[in-house]
Amino acid sequence: MFGIFRKPASIGIDLGTANTLMYLSGQGIVLDQPSVVAINKKSGELLKSGKPAKQMIGKTPENIETVRPVRDGVIANKAATDLMMQSFMKNSNTQNANAPRMVIGVPSCITDIERLAVREAGILASREVHLIDETVAAAIGAGLPINEPTGSMIVDIGGGTTDVAVLSLGAPVTSESVRVAGDEITESIAAYLKQKYSLIVGETTSEDIKLTIGSAHQSASGEINQIEVCGLNCQTGLPQSVTVTSGEICGAIQEPLRFINDAIKKVLDNVPAELAADVYTNGIVLAGGGALIPGISELITESTGLRTMVANDPLHCVVNGCGEVVENWEEYKNCVSQQEA
Repeated sequence: MFGIFRKPASIGIDLGTANTLMYLSGQGIVLDQPSVVAINKKSGELLKSGKPAKQMIGKTPENIETVRPVRDGVIANKAATDLMMQSFMKNSNTQNANAPRMVIGVPSCITDIERLAVREAGILASREVHLIDETVAAAIGAGLPINEPTGSMIVDIGGGTTDVAVLSLGAPVTSESVRVAGDEITESIAAYLKQKYSLIVGETTSEDIKLTIGSAHQSASGEINQIEVCGLNCQTGLPQSVTVTSGEICGAIQEPLRFINDAIKKVLDNVPAELAADVYTNGIVLAGGGALIPGISELITESTGLRTMVANDPLHCVVNGCGEVVENWEEYKNCVSQQEA
């Protein structure tokens, strides 16, 4: 019996600092994995990728290195990125897809050289690689009417960058991108613990604290308002545990949140008068993992005076937006770069 011939699927990718997500046309999201690889230092062989590699961070012997190849929204380690992409393509059954088209979300602040590196990573699966501003992709994924002559404001708080834009007629009218986002919020927690308690903790522990009791506004503390944290006392050199409250963590992360707020205000200062009325009416939509920090919408509303809401499924806004573009190419092709790699 003959098998059914299936046309190669186009691919949408959110190549993020924290996570890489892939969307296949006609199938939806087929991969959502941490952007981490574990590599044998001597041979250069890929050992693990995604979640298994992330679980190895800070716990490897000398001959194994865990690498986060994407930093601040751009490719920081090309060889590791290529290994990661090859592994992810294999795991999502796209390694031999010969995709007719690929759309990859990128921060608006990256340089031409950084854009070229992203294109080259995409060539692994498609000869036609297009880049799309992450604010545009996030807005599409959030269901905003970006192709209409009306102002839509999106704030995408990822792992490495925060991208802010007011969009109209398919493109940013005014935008700002800062390399302050989820990673810096996590790092600020580790810095606080070291300063206050002389406690050294790893990236994984800091992230767990952020996810468990982190909040951006004092009014938004959840059911769990304290947590026991284990680490190494840098004065005694011995293991130690301390109890940390949600109020402490809220205070510890205010500095990176201030940078994000400043970026939002800068965009608002540059909005044309006609679009400013739309933004005032429609408010601000938050996307990305940072949008899930409790109280962040209240913090931004308090700072700007504008209604702020979290998009439905904020973690997947960018990849769903990239997917919407490949599914409806004619409608959205003017939203992407037209250069082919």
